[in-house]
Amino acid sequence: MTATVLKANGECLQVKPKNGTDFSLDEAKKVVGGYIEVIHLSSTQLMIVNEEGRLRNLPFNKQASLIANMARKADMIVGDVLVCDIKQFK
Repeated sequence: MTATVLKANGECLQVKPKNGTDFSLDEAKKVVGGYIEVIHLSSTQLMIVNEEGRLRNLPFNKQASLIANMARKADMIVGDVLVCDIKQFK
């Protein structure tokens, strides 16, 4: 099962967990560049973002913001994010 990294520059990358099943905390932190915050997009999908993104003035992520706002009322999303199935992050 693949997941998607939505980069702030508009680039989209398909990624898989190193162990083949679920992303480790370190893997998620590496994608977002720091401490993580989990946003539940649905009962089956998560978006993992940088918890301190706004404090660190990370760039606006238009694509991630649109997805988060379709799923729930969310503020703007900044920085690179990981979107994955809920079973891929424990």
